[in-house]
Amino acid sequence: MLHARLLRYLDEVARSGSIRKASSRLNVASSAINRQILALEQEIGSPIFERLPRGLRLTTAGELLINHVRQTLKEHERVRTRIEALRGLRRGDVTIVTTTGIAAGFLAPVIERFTAAHPGIKLRVLTLPRDNTIAAVVSGEADIALAYNLENNPRLTTFLRCEFRLGAVMAPDHPLARRTSLRLAECFDYPMIIADPSMTIRDVLESVADLDYDLSLAIETNSIGLMKRLAQTKPNITFLNSVDIGEELRAGLLKVVPVREIDSKPQVLSLVHRAKGPLESAANLLASAIKAAIETGTPL
Repeated sequence: MLHARLLRYLDEVARSGSIRKASSRLNVASSAINRQILALEQEIGSPIFERLPRGLRLTTAGELLINHVRQTLKEHERVRTRIEALRGLRRGDVTIVTTTGIAAGFLAPVIERFTAAHPGIKLRVLTLPRDNTIAAVVSGEADIALAYNLENNPRLTTFLRCEFRLGAVMAPDHPLARRTSLRLAECFDYPMIIADPSMTIRDVLESVADLDYDLSLAIETNSIGLMKRLAQTKPNITFLNSVDIGEELRAGLLKVVPVREIDSKPQVLSLVHRAKGPLESAANLLASAIKAAIETGTPL
């Protein structure tokens, strides 16, 4: 049976791709970590990592082993959490994977409130491209995933699913701000800040932008923060949903106007976890906090 310390060594080296980086994060000598890994490789008769010029990469055997390692660490954490729950303590570890836009946008205040309310829970937030978020949950690297337009996967259970519609976002004194709705072509008469092709917002725009407008003429970014900041200065326009700009709407810094062509093409926000069993206490607390914030319209 693998020693608990070695499990943590293997997990951190696999995540960081470097013994040196793992050593720094674990505060353990690199030589000690390397010695343990070499001993295990000799014991199982197979290399766990490929030694590459720029770091380490799991071998096929290593992939099998790391799945076992992470499940063992998760099970250890579940047992520890349950024991502490018997003592009335709220502790544990939870990892959420999401996209950069969500993490830097409406999720940040939820995280702040959650960590203040549950100081005993260690929280880890990963940001990955949308297509990689599902794999992170399925593999056990993350407990829950929050992202737009996730594909259905039989190995996942949906904790929350809700729809949000994009609108034209602009300063309150923008010439179009008093309109009750707009045509997309009207927005193209003004300087545009649009999501780059890595974001689901761009997918929605390209599905309806069959106009004589070249989207490459706009400023492109994958930063929702930058989109919001630039949209506060007229005559700029960007496209976001009301959840993305909740705080700015309440502060009167931005205005959102429905756009007819994209109003029928909502973004679907999903919060998912592995279908194998219910969420553990810490992960369930975080998922419930996110769900409550979205459903009640609390500043996200």
